Amino acid sequence: MSLYYANELEALKRSGRYRSRSIDSGDVVDLASNDYLGLAHNAALRSLTCNDLAAYEIHAPKASMLVNGYHDIHRNFEAALCAANGFEAGVVLGSGFSANIAMIEALVRKGDALFIDASYHASGQLAARLVEGEVIVFAHNDPEDLRTKLFTCKAKRRIIAVEGIYSMEGDVCARAIFDLADECDALLIVDEAHSSGVIGPNLMGIFDHYAIAPRYNHIKMGTLGKAYGSFGAYILASEHIIDFLINRAKPIIYATAPSLFDTLLGHHALVYIQTHTPLLAAQIALNQALIKACLGLTCKGLIVPIAIGDNRRVLEIQAHLREAGYAVGAIRQPTVERAIIRLIARLGVPHERLSDALGHLAKLL
Repeated sequence: MSLYYANELEALKRSGRYRSRSIDSGDVVDLASNDYLGLAHNAALRSLTCNDLAAYEIHAPKASMLVNGYHDIHRNFEAALCAANGFEAGVVLGSGFSANIAMIEALVRKGDALFIDASYHASGQLAARLVEGEVIVFAHNDPEDLRTKLFTCKAKRRIIAVEGIYSMEGDVCARAIFDLADECDALLIVDEAHSSGVIGPNLMGIFDHYAIAPRYNHIKMGTLGKAYGSFGAYILASEHIIDFLINRAKPIIYATAPSLFDTLLGHHALVYIQTHTPLLAAQIALNQALIKACLGLTCKGLIVPIAIGDNRRVLEIQAHLREAGYAVGAIRQPTVERAIIRLIARLGVPHERLSDALGHLAKLL
């Protein structure tokens, strides 16, 4: 038998970049996942979703949305998301990865220019390689670099792609980038995977955080697999943009419609967030204060990235913390330029356990 990729796998092992899967046995405290609000552990939401889904004749979408896979569950959730976030229209998709492919590949046409943040998610970077238009990368979260590149570009349409909170850096998108998009009449794609459910007075994300009323050029993408404790994604925008995506975005046209269970669970999670906002916001603030006290770091969300710079050292730190009973991320290339420990101060972890984990991490650093 030929081992076609043996040399490449061995090179990954030598560089400390080799990855493998492991089953989450639940024997350690989860400080690694993106379950920011702890809703993936909420048995009441799961039971409610199971009971509600049982009332329907079917439990699976069976086809793409443009055949006969579009269900009341999808439509009702899209309407609820629009009402909660102030957008005209929306569409649900199977995952955040698919949503980024859908938006970027469909919207950036021949003669257009895509301005994408250097730290934008890998799904967006992949989508950028599929477009017919020009792709211009600007320095991470740098409005001035973006301004220079925007105003020297002669493209027919300009599309900017940023994140609300960046998944590896944990920083919040600069407010000035929203102003720039409006100033030059550019479409603004905002990936809210890590900000929706975490920031803003209503915990709706970066638009809520900055009190920005959505405009015709604004596009918001959010995921259900993080703060919402489910799986799937959504895109919110003007009716005009959503109509275009439904007609041109391949992951919408050709993929089976999103899971009914996951969509319904996401809807129940949205209602839960809306009805528990003060409590959740207070818990987020307490965890942020604990991070500041233990590590001296100020976090806008719940992502705590610790720069290490050595692949083997991040694996050692991760192993030490696991022995102490805590799971954290050991993030290496190509996800980041230099290796980091990534701790998620997720809700649902008792404060004394989070404090203990942060104390262990401080000693290891």
